[in-house]
Amino acid sequence: MANKKTLKRVVKIIICILLALLIAVGGYLGYVLLSYSRIDDNQEIIPIKTGEDTTVRLSESYKIVTQNIGFGAYTQDFTFFMDGGTQSWAESKESVLECIAKAGDTAELYEPDFILFQEVDFDSTRSYHINQREFLEKRFNYLSSAFAVNYDSAFLMYPFTEPHGASKAGILTLSKFNITSSLRRSLPISEGVSKFLDLDRCYSVSRVPVENGKELVIYNVHLSAYGGSDEIRTAQMTMLFNDMKSEYEKGNYCVCGGDFNHDFTGDSTQKLNGGQKVDFGWAQPFPTELLPDCINRCTNYKDESLIPTCRNCDIPYKEGNFTIIVDGFLVTDNVEAVTVENVKTNFVYSDHNPVVLEFRLK
Repeated sequence: MANKKTLKRVVKIIICILLALLIAVGGYLGYVLLSYSRIDDNQEIIPIKTGEDTTVRLSESYKIVTQNIGFGAYTQDFTFFMDGGTQSWAESKESVLECIAKAGDTAELYEPDFILFQEVDFDSTRSYHINQREFLEKRFNYLSSAFAVNYDSAFLMYPFTEPHGASKAGILTLSKFNITSSLRRSLPISEGVSKFLDLDRCYSVSRVPVENGKELVIYNVHLSAYGGSDEIRTAQMTMLFNDMKSEYEKGNYCVCGGDFNHDFTGDSTQKLNGGQKVDFGWAQPFPTELLPDCINRCTNYKDESLIPTCRNCDIPYKEGNFTIIVDGFLVTDNVEAVTVENVKTNFVYSDHNPVVLEFRLK
């Protein structure tokens, strides 16, 4: 009799625990679903005008740097859980600040007229809620700036040992010349479950006056990786290309830079990895067949040197690991790409290397 009472008590306890777990899981899923929303398309960005109040000149050379800073987490030892690694948060606040500072140092070395930063956190669990946007805007307080949010997620409970938490990140455009206006364009994303991992993808469109009355239109992009499908990738690229083509047809000059999350040259996975075709799913060839005739990839690399711009973060970095070129620039026909340099940093502060483009307006 006593054994039956004990058994009933144990069963009740187990049932209560299971019910509690179901309520907790159901409550969490409800929270994620209810908190999901996308930022409106065509959202105006109010630029901070601290740059020079002058116009871009024709036939004069300018430099633009693009750098995905990887939310300040990616030291050489960092491995990311969504790439097959184990980590979710940056090592420490100090490490985040050091990585962001190094990203700024590297960009500044090239005395750029424009800088495009991606994956800039401003209130994220993974980067200890450090406002990286504010850090970089103060660092480059002599440049005009425009910031667009492209990642705003609910609290992610995975991995269970170190929940990724809530993430807020964006893309930051900096200019030596005052940005007269800027716009955030929402990109197509998956409508399935993966949309919760790929929230609010966008690109920003920032305008700078040119001496002939036209505009230099700077595009800062960070396209989908984890939530992408062939259909979504095509839709994102088509939207971007059509936008650039429309500006070109108005007589404006377009320079587009950032993290395309595609094999930018189409063959860098083979050339950088011993001729092997390595497929991580996200590393698809750049869709050159979608490019309008008026838009060109900038692949005239300095000294014809093929330097990777990204590593896969399934294991700590060392020479010989999988690398790829995913970062770069596109320009319209009325812009001359003088030279392009993928900067070798050995991935000491980010999983991406910066790319520097020298260009002229024709």
